Amino acid sequence: MITVFDFLKRYLRATYAGLWGPFQAAYKHRYLLFLLIKRDIITRTSGTLLGDAWLVFQPALQILGFWFLLDIVLKIKFPGGVAFVDYFLIGMLPWLFISEILTRSLTVLTDFSGLYRRAIFPIVILPLLPVFLSTLLYVGVMAITAGLLEGIHAIPIAVLTILLLAIWLIPLCYLLSIISLFLKDIGQIFPFLIVITLYLTPILYMPAQMPEQMHWVLVLNPVADLMALIHAGIQELPWAYGNIWRPVGIWLLLLGPAWVLFRRAEPHIREML
Repeated sequence: MITVFDFLKRYLRATYAGLWGPFQAAYKHRYLLFLLIKRDIITRTSGTLLGDAWLVFQPALQILGFWFLLDIVLKIKFPGGVAFVDYFLIGMLPWLFISEILTRSLTVLTDFSGLYRRAIFPIVILPLLPVFLSTLLYVGVMAITAGLLEGIHAIPIAVLTILLLAIWLIPLCYLLSIISLFLKDIGQIFPFLIVITLYLTPILYMPAQMPEQMHWVLVLNPVADLMALIHAGIQELPWAYGNIWRPVGIWLLLLGPAWVLFRRAEPHIREML
């Protein structure tokens, strides 16, 4: 019979493995990971006139579309000292970073199935591929945007923001990649969920503009906490300690289970393809 002490001991051991395991795998197979990132970039942009530049232009065009609708057409203005465009850009770039990584995690195992279906391959590094690739792209974009909008002092905070978000997303990448492989319905409903999360996150509006009866959404939505911290760090907007412990708590809770689930399901991945 497993006691509470034994359960906590196993859980802490799994959490430790979930914390360091991905980084150890990335370091061990760093050359292979680099080749996969290079291959992925070539696959996504080959045959285009702009080439690799499309990886940067795609999020830029999405932001441009939102900006045109909200600032030019609807003429949304914020009360206070922060301009809408500044607030929107500082929040939307991290959101696109999060959305791109999680969406890509749903298909990363099937996209690269040809590499490991009939040969020995370290599958454990595949969920890290969207994280590393998107981080390389968004670190520069976020730093430039924050520097232009808020000044050169905001650049280190902007870079740190993307790096911390990447670490926070790692257990979610492992969880989504393995669940979506065995439960195909996740891939069908996820685009809807990601759009709903965007609307329930203070990016297109400030937290104070959320109706009072809906404030519980901001408590249950960890991305809302992340956005509050991002705006606080770069634009010195208000934040609360709950904005820190809620996403950190979720991250710690997912570290162990996500890693253990992926490692235990790893021998069966080839069977699902």
